[in-house]
Amino acid sequence: MTLKELKEFLDFKVEQYNTPEFIETDPVQIPHLFSRKEDIEIAGFLTATISWGNRKSILKNSNLLMDLLDHAPYEFVMQHTETDLERLGNFVHRTFNGRDLQYFIKAFRNIYKEHNGPESIFSNYSHKDSLQPAIHEFKKIFFELPHEKRTEKHVSDPFKNSAAKRINMYLRWMIRNDKNNVDLGIWESLSSAQLSCPLDVHSGNVARKLGLLKRKQNDAKALQELDRALRKMDPVDPVKYDFALFGLGVFEDY
Repeated sequence: MTLKELKEFLDFKVEQYNTPEFIETDPVQIPHLFSRKEDIEIAGFLTATISWGNRKSILKNSNLLMDLLDHAPYEFVMQHTETDLERLGNFVHRTFNGRDLQYFIKAFRNIYKEHNGPESIFSNYSHKDSLQPAIHEFKKIFFELPHEKRTEKHVSDPFKNSAAKRINMYLRWMIRNDKNNVDLGIWESLSSAQLSCPLDVHSGNVARKLGLLKRKQNDAKALQELDRALRKMDPVDPVKYDFALFGLGVFEDY
């Protein structure tokens, strides 16, 4: 396939999968439950954090998280008591447990009180064509309170060669201006051109079959390679091709 043919094929697949129906089976449905910016930010981050493994399990546990936060994430974050935190202690999704969740709640309160919210952090540290340095700085701020070392593994760091799939997905949700309203696009200080594809097993395998990616590991270096390839096809909205790569991998077993 020529680059032109590949672009036409992937553009067609974007149109096929970047639709409101996509929301019905995807974790993005959780932040869509809310209209307040801060609720969307918190619900989205917690959901993205546990978005690995079985999709039904992800959705079940993401909804459980919202139940635990009384379906008012921002209010819970800002007004919680120690007793409120205690009832989060039994939550488990794979290796993310109640202690991790309790810290995440404290960290978000600190981010809103001391750093003007997550959008402000990412805006302050973003580069013109990449948010990977901002992810690195966000992680440092997120863990500036006393915490268990083990909890750090739940927020990836591109500077440690991670593809940071889940946080890049979160950023897509928050930033991408999606005409079909799948991604929420509530952070107007940042642009879709800065986003990176949430690289996982499915999108990575499809990208390799299509010649968009040669590196075998799904790491930060592979993400840079894929970013360059996707930006050649659409420098304004490169991450829209995540819908095509993911759809081909998950729904078509490409």
